[in-house]
Amino acid sequence: MIRFLLRLIGFLILAGGFVALVIDGARSIAVGALSWTSAETTWSSWSPATLAKTRTSLASVPGLDQAFAFMLSLPAFAPFVVIGVLLMLLGRRRRRGIGVAP
Repeated sequence: MIRFLLRLIGFLILAGGFVALVIDGARSIAVGALSWTSAETTWSSWSPATLAKTRTSLASVPGLDQAFAFMLSLPAFAPFVVIGVLLMLLGRRRRRGIGVAP
């Protein structure tokens, strides 16, 4: 059951990343130049309060706040794709060994 939930959540997050990529692609075609929406812009438009809380909670950790700032500077689809793929990999079924009975 947990594997199913991990795969489902991973698939939905991956689909959200694909939607963000399509939106950025359509915007780039309309403008005539490459245009990406940053993860920070997307997060602040959805929930600015949680973004501020996350920043203040990570400010005390020296290395983690820099990694978080780097993640926020990425295009919006990149964190979605990475998190979605990781969740789908965590939820995959284990391979059976050759010659091993079920």
